[in-house]
Amino acid sequence: MATLQAIKYSRGKLLVLDQLRLPHENHYDEVSTAEEAFDCIRSMRVRGAPAIAIVAALAHAVELHNGDCTATEPEEVIAHIEKRLDYLKESRPTAVDLSNAITLLKLATRAANLEGLAHPEAKEAILNTYIKTAEEILAKDLHNNTSIGSHGAAWLQQQYNASSERPISVLTHCNTGSLATSGHGTALGIIRTLYSEGLLKHAYCTETRPYNQGSRLTSFELVFEGIPSTLITDSMAGALFNLHRERMNIGAVIVGADRVVRNGDTANKIGTYQLAVLARHHGVKFVVAAPTTSIDLETDTGSAIEIEERKREELTQISGAIVNENGTVDTSKTAKVAIADQRIGVWNPAFDVTPHELIDAIVTERGTVVKGADGKFDFSQVLPERLASIAARQL
Repeated sequence: MATLQAIKYSRGKLLVLDQLRLPHENHYDEVSTAEEAFDCIRSMRVRGAPAIAIVAALAHAVELHNGDCTATEPEEVIAHIEKRLDYLKESRPTAVDLSNAITLLKLATRAANLEGLAHPEAKEAILNTYIKTAEEILAKDLHNNTSIGSHGAAWLQQQYNASSERPISVLTHCNTGSLATSGHGTALGIIRTLYSEGLLKHAYCTETRPYNQGSRLTSFELVFEGIPSTLITDSMAGALFNLHRERMNIGAVIVGADRVVRNGDTANKIGTYQLAVLARHHGVKFVVAAPTTSIDLETDTGSAIEIEERKREELTQISGAIVNENGTVDTSKTAKVAIADQRIGVWNPAFDVTPHELIDAIVTERGTVVKGADGKFDFSQVLPERLASIAARQL
């Protein structure tokens, strides 16, 4: 099955698909500095927690490969790297993948083997360690996504006794596919796996206002890969469950995550929480697909998650390519259109938090986590080493 690539990388060169131009135009931006990566992430030309972390890590790798660091002393080289990483961390504060990647890169760089090396060789060893670690983040993400797809599809098949004769339908929110990751995707990765195994009847995707990642991106991926699918507005989910749940055998809402905290509370694209409420009311499973890099065991509950607020114009204006009278799209012409009174006050949080009580399963690359008899999620089976590290620090 052909898939899209949001990120194209070879050592010293990073190309990032400009997702603001989709679905009408495939254009890749060359990203060669931390500033360009920051702008790419902040402007949402790239989005999705895994992809954000990958672009930030690789952009600095390209910088270092191309001679950005002029320091010579090992301590100064490390300080330069950490300063650039701290700058990149501010591009999207809610997505924990970015901060986890930055922590990993800092630890790896500090641990570079410099024994017996003079300053020029020591600097080279530090830079090579950073670059290799950043490249490993890219490679590992693809492996993780395919594992999430397998675990999630297997769990849903078990829950509904799904088969090619009795496939299930699912609903997804925002974009969690190849465009949000290094490939395959998280929530959309589960949908891809269900489809490839003959277990998917139909996929529904929400438009995901106000940035329309569902209508612009997820629908584009689904059509691109020939997966049977239908686009709905965010406000149609309740009617879909009420009118078509049994006929279409709608088994699950599957979403991604920008951050999952220790008790299972999950921050994801705005609109996720209301889908969880609707799913619970209609007896539809609510599944979060998240690599372990998105799990934050240092934060106890969702109330402590910082929620990014975005500019008001996302709600009051919309822009896009011009549609000609014959229905064709002219990508050479774009227009910005007012869709609200420009004087109205606006509240525009980018994310909301779904409480763990409304989540049935959290699917990671290491397996599917479900709640125990106490109604709480236990991540000890998928993240034993991280929990042990936290426990050791608390002694």
